[in-house]
Amino acid sequence: MQSNIGRLITLEGCEGVGKSTQIELLKAYCEEKKIDAVFTREPGGTIVAEKIRDIILDTNSDIERMTELLLYSAARVEHLFKIIKPALEKGKLVFCDRFIDSTTAYQGYGRGIDLGFIEYLNKSMLKIVSIDTTFFLDLSPECGFNRKGGADKNDRIDSESLDFHERVYKGFKEIVKNNKRIVTIDAKQDKYKILKQICKSIKI
Repeated sequence: MQSNIGRLITLEGCEGVGKSTQIELLKAYCEEKKIDAVFTREPGGTIVAEKIRDIILDTNSDIERMTELLLYSAARVEHLFKIIKPALEKGKLVFCDRFIDSTTAYQGYGRGIDLGFIEYLNKSMLKIVSIDTTFFLDLSPECGFNRKGGADKNDRIDSESLDFHERVYKGFKEIVKNNKRIVTIDAKQDKYKILKQICKSIKI
């Protein structure tokens, strides 16, 4: 595994758990503290990866589950080499909204794609960069959708059935078991309490 100067921090969880909110709060915190940090998301982060994101999330896209997985992987390769790896090599702190654990949860547990194959893809990505800490914002799909006022009907993944999202949630719960890299945070808490927990955990 390649060692990096900077640190990669990932935020994971189901829909409506508050990842995007925490990214914005962390951005403001780092600006105030003058911490050199990069904030990005998956799929996305680069021009090509954002275009792939549009294809994946388009409700008019009729995509096979394996195609979906490989599109996510293609976007990730672009993202890693053009955004994350260069930032880490410059000693920056990188916060990423979703990463490899979402692939395992959504495409593995949610779509039913072979977990061994997904693990192989994920390990390939971790030869490029390593994750310092992952925060799993723990909130059930039902609570998440209630919080955000229902599913986004313009988002192909978001608008999947509740059964699908329940499988994803169970997948995340399996992923976090005995994984020292992952810190589980109760996402029902006040957003500023969550921010404080994150900052304390990574010592910023």
